[in-house]
Amino acid sequence: MKMDFNFSKDLELLKNNVKQFVREEVEPVAMEIEENNEIPKKIVNQSKEMGLFSLGIPEEYGGLGLDMVGKCAIYEELGKTHNGYTTLIGAHTGIGTVGIVDLGTEEQKEKYLPKLATGEWIGSFALTEPSAGSNAANIKTTAEKKGNKYVLNGSKHYITNAIDGHVFTVMAVTDSSKGAKGITSFIVEKDTPGFIVGNVEDKMGLRGSHSAELFFEDMEVPEENVLGEVNRGYVNALKILANGRSGLAARNLGSCKRLLEHCLDYVQEREQFGKPLIDIQAVQHMLAEISKEIAALEALTYKVAWMTDQNMRVVKDAAIAKLYGSEVYNKVADLAVQIHGGIGFMRDYPIERYFRDARITKIYEGTSEIQKNIIAGELKRQMKK
Repeated sequence: MKMDFNFSKDLELLKNNVKQFVREEVEPVAMEIEENNEIPKKIVNQSKEMGLFSLGIPEEYGGLGLDMVGKCAIYEELGKTHNGYTTLIGAHTGIGTVGIVDLGTEEQKEKYLPKLATGEWIGSFALTEPSAGSNAANIKTTAEKKGNKYVLNGSKHYITNAIDGHVFTVMAVTDSSKGAKGITSFIVEKDTPGFIVGNVEDKMGLRGSHSAELFFEDMEVPEENVLGEVNRGYVNALKILANGRSGLAARNLGSCKRLLEHCLDYVQEREQFGKPLIDIQAVQHMLAEISKEIAALEALTYKVAWMTDQNMRVVKDAAIAKLYGSEVYNKVADLAVQIHGGIGFMRDYPIERYFRDARITKIYEGTSEIQKNIIAGELKRQMKK
């Protein structure tokens, strides 16, 4: 089967519109987002009007219905601007909604997807707990069946879009005797009695993207809000996370490309030892290293996205894309600081912001160590065939 990364005319048009929007509307307020830890409502509303909250939602529910290659094309453009803004959109269109798209009943899709597509409702994914980070199977939040409802008790933390979100995919234990095989996924609305938003985290980066604690105190959820099969929640969570990993790689790719643009602009205007930085071999080598890594990441990202669209098994390849994408972003951000010298260390310039934002990519939605475990596990699986 031949891989084809050619974009349709409609996708090219959307990609160019997003590129223009990012440059003309989001970039000018990037420092404002950084200082206020808030994305301007004007930017959010414009994003809704452009359909950016509906990327992967099928057209019959009001979305753009993009496949994974298409989503990655848009994520790449979004990655070229403030990463907090990018995360608001990416978490919503990725792990915040993909579970309902892929696993939801027709009734669930009809109820939630149209409002998620318009951005009236923001999606979020609640798995991580104080005692269950990388060891996601160790969650303590419980869901006890009582009649035609489940009663949830417990807490989550570091939940992206917790403040802005309205619809949450929540994992809870329904059968403690079965370990990871006793976890169930639920669709939970924020205005449900017993749903409490706790402390908002003060993070190193991703300003404007809000992460917070969630508490569930005798929160009743109707049984029709079970997402997928009962006791299949852990498997569902792994599928949802794996589905979005090429998207994360695409966002990292966009950030790397934007950093290279900043570097190329700077080395042409800045002089040292009587000549432009671009003529200094050490600087040329750093630029060449950045370009090499971007080319490799781009090829990998779109390969995995294409494999996803072909319904191929992408567990290993998606983990590689997530792992490599985070490593490349951190490496490129570090080289960009080095090329810019002192200016790259100053908050008045965007390089410093990208450097801080890059660090979380090795942690969220599965740490680098977990990605290596997944890759090794898939290799062992292949050996047994």
